[in-house]
Amino acid sequence: MSKSSWSVGLCSFGDGLGTCCLTWCLPCVTFGRIAEVVDDGQTSCTAACCIYALLMSVQCQCLYSCAYRKKMRSKYGLESEPCSDCCVHMFCEPCALCQEYAELKNRGLDPSKGFTGAPTAAPTQPAMYK
Repeated sequence: MSKSSWSVGLCSFGDGLGTCCLTWCLPCVTFGRIAEVVDDGQTSCTAACCIYALLMSVQCQCLYSCAYRKKMRSKYGLESEPCSDCCVHMFCEPCALCQEYAELKNRGLDPSKGFTGAPTAAPTQPAMYK
């Protein structure tokens, strides 16, 4: 599988100033939104946000977030650029989160709305008339 480039650069505003400000003040919220979409709803935004916040208290959140960057790159066939996932998150965490958020938006997903994939309820069957 050929690797493709990210739709926005690491140091760009990505999705806009609003996402950058949110990420700078509350990176756990941005990360939670990304994690929910990347995991196809298997992880809730709230759970990912709380785990990230707990890891922030011991300065280990980049280990958690770099795993999701790797998962996202694998899912969409993205290059590992400008360096490894852990280095990007270790040295430029807010930029990495903004880039990932923007990438999801540019792929037609809206992390602020959470995972909105396939319906979870089975379709109803029309009643049979005699």
